[in-house]
Amino acid sequence: MTSKQVESVHEASLEILENVGVLVRNQEARQLYVQHGCEEEIESSVIKFPRAVVEQFRQSIPSSFTFHGRDPSFDRTIPEDGPIFCTGSSAPDIFDLESNEVRRSRSDDIARIAHLVNELPGYDLFAISVTADDAPDGQQSLSRFYPALKNCQKPVYGSAPSIDEVFDILKLCFLIAGREAAFWERPFICLGYCPVISPLTMDVESTEKLIRFTELGVPCYGVMAPTAGLSAPLTLTGSLALTNAEFLAQTTLEQILKPGKPIIYEALPTVVDVRNGAYSPGGIETGILLMGCAQMADFYNIPSGGFAGLTNAKSSDVQSGFETGMSSVAALLAGLDLLRIGGLLDALKIFDFSKVVIDNEIALMLKQAARGIQFSEDNLALDTIAETGPGGTFLNKSHTIERMRTTPFLPDIADRLSWSQWKTGGAITPQAQALNRVREILSVDNPAVFSAEVDQSIREEFVGLVAGDSLPIAASMKPI
Repeated sequence: MTSKQVESVHEASLEILENVGVLVRNQEARQLYVQHGCEEEIESSVIKFPRAVVEQFRQSIPSSFTFHGRDPSFDRTIPEDGPIFCTGSSAPDIFDLESNEVRRSRSDDIARIAHLVNELPGYDLFAISVTADDAPDGQQSLSRFYPALKNCQKPVYGSAPSIDEVFDILKLCFLIAGREAAFWERPFICLGYCPVISPLTMDVESTEKLIRFTELGVPCYGVMAPTAGLSAPLTLTGSLALTNAEFLAQTTLEQILKPGKPIIYEALPTVVDVRNGAYSPGGIETGILLMGCAQMADFYNIPSGGFAGLTNAKSSDVQSGFETGMSSVAALLAGLDLLRIGGLLDALKIFDFSKVVIDNEIALMLKQAARGIQFSEDNLALDTIAETGPGGTFLNKSHTIERMRTTPFLPDIADRLSWSQWKTGGAITPQAQALNRVREILSVDNPAVFSAEVDQSIREEFVGLVAGDSLPIAASMKPI
């Protein structure tokens, strides 16, 4: 969009909030809005937002957001350290590593995925990829965060179904950090919520999370997820204006509660497949809409993020590759700071170990693309060109040798050998190569786990907690 079009989307969003309003089902949120200048239609529970109120509170949003890791070397601040990449989250199913059949995901799957993500350099953030079907009663969140934090030193992102479970998560974090104050100095988790249900409706429980998480001071932010044609207009411009209005509504509440609270403008916008009503996050329109969201975030001078690189494919196949590649490149080129691309198939419903490794390579390629052409007099290489001259070779020049590992991206999964060399080497497909990498990482003990003393204190505090261990792959599981 041109700068004038970006401003038009902003103005349209203000008009929506001022004239149409948002249905706010949470009474506490309605009271907060009214106390700070909004208007309530009592009978309908619709809140109208005067543009002056929206403009006032969006001015207090910081221009950066920091994710902390259990290991400080994994701390990332956007946009300065962007683009950063993380896994998709909360898939209920997984491809079993032994049978390759789809089954319900478990806490030990989370442990293995966390171990894997910790060793894959393309990922900066671990959004807990699957649910835990084996979680004991009352420990659903603990059964996800415990194996994630135990096996990954990178920042961990997740959600919780209730405020009570958030307090358990925080108690777990205090034990890992050694003391409560140490955790708050560097909070190594981030919580998410979806308070706005498109179109323009804030529910009770998710809005309650927004309020309580913000009051607690734990890093957190919301996600908008409209579907054009169902819960948003079936035009990309109208869908973007609605998404932006919903963002402004939820962030106004966040800033009312805590002015200066860091947030990310994050979205999962989709367009319905009008032939059959299918949910289509793999559609190129998701990438296009995320381009728009990135521009709106830039207009507000705040970090942006989104679920780029998703797919409707049922396996790590050609469809998976082109859907992930197309929308993630689009979002990257528009300046999205945080891309969630890793590991999920079938419209976020199935986790696949091979895909998370393939997506790691895509993430590294995208980081290379974001670096672009790095200009310097030395990189122009005029002296080397003159030394080599017409008809010469650059292969044996020191200028080349010094840059062999820094200028080109050297893939592990993509094969660049000739056909005959590939056949002689076993004709290994990218998916098989990715699974070999999975087995290589998961066949050894995880060096990222915290100490036995810390683990003992956790298990004494939470009786009956899942094991949380990334068990080495059985020796019988031979590489493909």
